[in-house]
Amino acid sequence: MKNNYFYKKPLSNIYKKPSEVSEVTSQIIYGEKFKILSKNKSWLRIKTSYDNYIGYIKDENYTDDHNPTHKIFALKTNIFNKKKDKTKYFLPFASKFSIIKENKKFVEFEKNKWILKKDIRKINHEEKNYLKILKLFLKTKYVWGGKTYKGIDCSAILQLFYYYNNEFYPRDTKDQLKYSKSNIKIKKFKKGDVLFWKGHVAVCINAKNLIHAYGPKKKVLIMSITKTIDRIERTANLIVKKISSIRY
Repeated sequence: MKNNYFYKKPLSNIYKKPSEVSEVTSQIIYGEKFKILSKNKSWLRIKTSYDNYIGYIKDENYTDDHNPTHKIFALKTNIFNKKKDKTKYFLPFASKFSIIKENKKFVEFEKNKWILKKDIRKINHEEKNYLKILKLFLKTKYVWGGKTYKGIDCSAILQLFYYYNNEFYPRDTKDQLKYSKSNIKIKKFKKGDVLFWKGHVAVCINAKNLIHAYGPKKKVLIMSITKTIDRIERTANLIVKKISSIRY
């Protein structure tokens, strides 16, 4: 089978097994590159090229002819039709696409599919201020396996920062914990510190507060660092296993 296909729907779930009632383990977004490992009726077993994540998606809407020139820098951007009327569809943050044509306000990325020019950046654009990315997701609901405006989990919000900046970072917290350099002896927190628990991760926005997609609160929010540590230890009997830092 050919390698290096690109997904051409706004987003789709990646399932643990080839069934829509199976566990959702992650998501795949527009323009994301993947390899087909096998086919099973209407399902593809894939490996995402960015982080080697393996799972099942529906056998639909992908191409091997895609050379992205731009990407989305907004939580989501409306897709407009040829009359420039809004549709019910969106491209999520970090979706990668190429421009067919453009005018003063819009760019066309597929035939008769337009998006606002203000929501895009060139494919090689880097956003070194991680807060600009993480704060896009404030109040987004917590969804296990999610990584878009429809719902996101704690590890995805961190991974998307690196994905947008074209730098590798693992998908799951357990792998992020292994991949990140440790500095567990820190006694004072600072902006950019990354706190890892078993199955959870959060990022410090300053010396007092952190941002995370927090399951018990069912959304992405900013919380006190010390109160979060105390709460997780009290309610889940978990302590911070590692403190790392965001690169940039």
